[in-house]
Amino acid sequence: MRMLISIAACTALGVAAPIFINASWAATDAECQDMWKKADANNDGVLSDNESMRYVALMNVGNRKVATEGRITQAEFMDACKNDLYAPHKAEAGAPLKGANSFTEGQAKDRAIGYGGVDSVSGLKKDDDGIWRGKATREGKPVEIAIDYKGNVVTTAQQ
Repeated sequence: MRMLISIAACTALGVAAPIFINASWAATDAECQDMWKKADANNDGVLSDNESMRYVALMNVGNRKVATEGRITQAEFMDACKNDLYAPHKAEAGAPLKGANSFTEGQAKDRAIGYGGVDSVSGLKKDDDGIWRGKATREGKPVEIAIDYKGNVVTTAQQ
């Protein structure tokens, strides 16, 4: 309902609705602060090592660079959070989807870590359907991963 009211208001004002809608989806300060507290597990005011892996990957996906490789300051984190770089990303129905995949191996790995919530990504190879496939771990357990041309990440437990 709020979206419909926003669209109607923008239309009445002659403002482009997509610009307004995108601005309304940004995470709140409170949500970003909460996310920061959870991410900064050792409470040292900077994300590094295992704390930063997922967030550095998502910043790479969003074409954001961090000042110090592998480390994210609270200010960098908050800026990226408010611009929804850390927003949850759900794979589309039917993923992984066949198609011409232009991601490099590094870009596919960043999506797997950022969107798939995995680490220790290895053995990525692009198959004949344009899908990057490989292995990773999630919560210490091995999983198979697939990253399609749209950036959808699908994981399945290994047997």
